[in-house]
Amino acid sequence: MAYSQTNSRGQTYYLHRREVTLKGGRKQTIYFFAKEPKDGAIDAVPEGYQVIENQKTGLLILKKA
Repeated sequence: MAYSQTNSRGQTYYLHRREVTLKGGRKQTIYFFAKEPKDGAIDAVPEGYQVIENQKTGLLILKKA
């Protein structure tokens, strides 16, 4: 089951993780929220991170604790 959270506007978002390759060839893990659970959805917030909400847009953001 993918980790989900509902923002203050009542919209539910699902947490995803993806490995990307940067221009220099270095690999980096990115985390993002999407409205639908897709490939790469994860079950829990990674250790050392917390979920916050952008008050202007209602978008959920994963931030280092």
